[in-house]
Amino acid sequence: MIELVMTAAGSQRVRFAISPLEEVLGAVQTLLGVRGHPAHLPWVSSAPALADLGISELATVLNARHYITEFLSPPPDGPETTAETQLNAVRATPPSQVALELAMVDADLSALPDDPAAARDLLADQLETVWNALLAPAWPALRELLAADIAYRTRLLGEGGLTKALAELHPGVRLAGTSILVDLRSRERLDIDARGLLLIPAVFAWPNVGVPPWQPALLYPARGVASLWAPPTEPLEALTNLLGRTRALLLARLDRPSATVDLAQQLRLAPATVSAHLTTLRAAGLLTNDRSRHRVLYRRTALGDALLQANAAPKDTMPTWSTKG
Repeated sequence: MIELVMTAAGSQRVRFAISPLEEVLGAVQTLLGVRGHPAHLPWVSSAPALADLGISELATVLNARHYITEFLSPPPDGPETTAETQLNAVRATPPSQVALELAMVDADLSALPDDPAAARDLLADQLETVWNALLAPAWPALRELLAADIAYRTRLLGEGGLTKALAELHPGVRLAGTSILVDLRSRERLDIDARGLLLIPAVFAWPNVGVPPWQPALLYPARGVASLWAPPTEPLEALTNLLGRTRALLLARLDRPSATVDLAQQLRLAPATVSAHLTTLRAAGLLTNDRSRHRVLYRRTALGDALLQANAAPKDTMPTWSTKG
């Protein structure tokens, strides 16, 4: 078990971040069968085979049972951290650190170059390949889901402090007095110092919760993963007649929180047009919204869910993936 002890300085700084490379590692491990949520099965069935991506060395590292390195997933700065920024950080890792960490991986890494710098660069290139092939095409949807989780947890934090924010974070995380207890094999006691506590939701984290090494932090499964790869709901004619086609489509597409610009791209409409329709739906009590930094995310209310469920049928579509970088 890991115990994160809250200090006076640390309790004043709880913040959130998104880690694109953590999603890359999780996606590869999901395809390897190391981890995985049943909700990811549609994604697994439609994703390119790892063998076709030419990332055998990275797959070997990530298939290790106990330790898979730390430098392959550098700390994110915040919710706007990009894959490019993290990849640059990976490529800047000192060779001595790379050698130390690779020596701790419990897997046969004989296929990697003996030179730590060359091994680092090879693994970074393979991370980038996975990002371009598997994550980049779906990143807008993943990012919106992660941003929605952050907006939800931020609201809980404001309503009831850390106690409420951690209440449903993960079954293996609980608050005991001034300590956060995390059920992991490791045994360690860490102070949440002036750097504060970093909370990192991840789409591919399930079923794991983790404590990254770079600072007091919790990596946890994001909410709403079950809806991520589900086919979009197609409104029936009755709902279209009631609301109009565009408003019915918007209501149907808000299975997960989304921003105006992303909805506009999906429907090939002007953002101003989509914004006007969202405002109308919100005024009718069918939608609500949350602010996540500079983005406003819309989501259906219970009334919107009920209206759609009474007037909807599934649409048999699946995401299309590209194996080109």
